[in-house]
Formats: sequence, C-alpha cells, structure tokens
Amino acid sequence: MATLRERKTYREQVLRILYEAIEGNRLLGITGAKLESDLHIPEQDLAAACTYLAGEGLITVDWEPGNTPAMVTLTHEGIRRMETEEEESG
Repeated sequence: MATLRERKTYREQVLRILYEAIEGNRLLGITGAKLESDLHIPEQDLAAACTYLAGEGLITVDWEPGNTPAMVTLTHEGIRRMETEEEESG
C-alpha cells in the first residue's frame, strides 16, 4: 500500500498527464492502461487515485471489471484546477 505522500503524488501525476494529453478539450480522455504505463504505478494505486479524483469531481472514470479504469477524462472542474496551477507556476 502506498504512503500518503505517494498517494498524493499519484493523484497529481494523473491530473498532469490527463491535462497534457487532452490539451484543454474535456471530450478527450486516455485509457487506464496508458495511464498505468506512463506513470509506472501499481494498478491498485492507480485505481485508488482515480477513485479519489473522481470523488473530488476532477475526473470521470469508466471502469472495467476488477476495479480497473478503462477510460479517464478531466471534468470541467479538473481543467479549471490545472489551468489555475499552470497560471500560478508561470
């Protein structure tokens, strides 16, 4: 099981990769398999990160059987959060 610091890092990485992949178009998403391969994190930790972010209203997830994300997309709120972070970092 991941530590709290690792879980927070995974969540931020999921948001960042999604934001970069969709380029602000919330109609686009990426597969859970691509997220897992890009992030190199265990499937269980990816599922936990996606569950948390979906609960916060930042992403939507289409789930496969076995608690595996099939398709993940940013919500409008998720895009706004990432744009705010981008503006703040320069």
